[in-house]
Amino acid sequence: LAAALALTLPPLTGRVVDQPNIISADARGSIETKLADLEAKSTIQLVVATVKSLEGQEIEPYANQLFRTWALGQKDKNNGALLIIARDERRLRIEVGYGLEDRLTDAQSSVIINQVITPAFKTGNFSKGISDGVAAMLVVLGGNPLDEPSTAYESRGDPGDDFVSRHPGLLVFLVMLFILTVFVCQMLGILPAGRG
Repeated sequence: LAAALALTLPPLTGRVVDQPNIISADARGSIETKLADLEAKSTIQLVVATVKSLEGQEIEPYANQLFRTWALGQKDKNNGALLIIARDERRLRIEVGYGLEDRLTDAQSSVIINQVITPAFKTGNFSKGISDGVAAMLVVLGGNPLDEPSTAYESRGDPGDDFVSRHPGLLVFLVMLFILTVFVCQMLGILPAGRG
C-alpha cells in the first residue's frame, strides 16, 4: 500500500497523455480527434496514457490506480476506458469501467493487445500500434466485437497438451501402424485370425 501511495502518477492533461513522447504528433492529433468524437457521440471517455515506468508496480494495480485517480467516465454510467503503455517494462493494459465490461471484455482486450498493438510494437512502431489499438477499441465499443481466434486461447505448451490434435497426420500414421501390426501378427500366427 505504501508503494502504491508513493507512485507519482502523471496528471490528466488531455485525451492522450504521452509522458515518454513515444507517439508522433500526427498520430496523437488523429487519436485525440477520434476520442473527442467518441465522447461527443456516446459519452464514453477513453484516454490513452504512456508512462516511462511503472515504478516497481505491476501493470494491473498501476492501471487501476491511474484509472481511479483520473476518475475516467461518467460517474453514473461508469463508462471510462484506459489504454496504458509502460515504456521501460514493455507492458500494456486496457482498463475499463463496469459500464463497458460487457463490450470491452477481457477476451476482446486480449485480442486487441496481442493481435493489433503488440505486432507493431515489436517493430518499434509505437505510434502505429497505439493508433491501430485505439481504432480497434472504437470498433468494439461501437458494438462490433473482433474475431477471437482460437490461437488467442491455445495452451502455452504445457505438458498436458493434446499433441495429437495439433498433428492430425500423426493420428492417421498411428492407426495405419496398428492395423499393419495386427495384420502381420495374424500372418505369423501370433494372433488368431477372425472367425469370419
